[in-house]
Amino acid sequence: MISNYLEILILSIVQGISEFLPVSSSAHLIIFSNIIDFSNNSLIFDVGLHLGSLLAILFYFRKELLNILNDKKLFNLLLIGSIPLILVGYIFYTTDIINSFRNLKIIAWTTLIFGLLMYFADTFKIKKKIEKDLTIKNILIIGVMQILAIIPGVSRSGITITAGRFLNFDRYDSTK
Repeated sequence: MISNYLEILILSIVQGISEFLPVSSSAHLIIFSNIIDFSNNSLIFDVGLHLGSLLAILFYFRKELLNILNDKKLFNLLLIGSIPLILVGYIFYTTDIINSFRNLKIIAWTTLIFGLLMYFADTFKIKKKIEKDLTIKNILIIGVMQILAIIPGVSRSGITITAGRFLNFDRYDSTK
């Protein structure tokens, strides 16, 4: 059995690498925990690892975050877009539905399905720019799509980019 400290180190590295790619870091944490038979495979442990990534993101993008805080329209749109994920995430967590998604079969299927969605989203023509074409409707669509990222195998950044591409934004704007 691998020591808890080594488990934490390995899973922290997996989280750190996979968080910034359009792949599901949660899925990778679950897969590694299953393959190597780690004892640290709970949702709370995963959330702790994600908080570390969040702190790194907040630090790295601190100037951009200050710009968002000063742009009331964009800030309000981001708040509105977060509401669907927060509500559904809370319901899934309090009803324990979220833990039923944490299995390898679901991860395999969602990874395949959303990989195909990302591929097909790139066939859409680029017609819009975030700076002038972002609407409440677009934000709500992206926010609703982010609900799917609750399921391991669906990347939050990947589904955001995919939703943006389906809405005719380019990859760079969709990543924002």
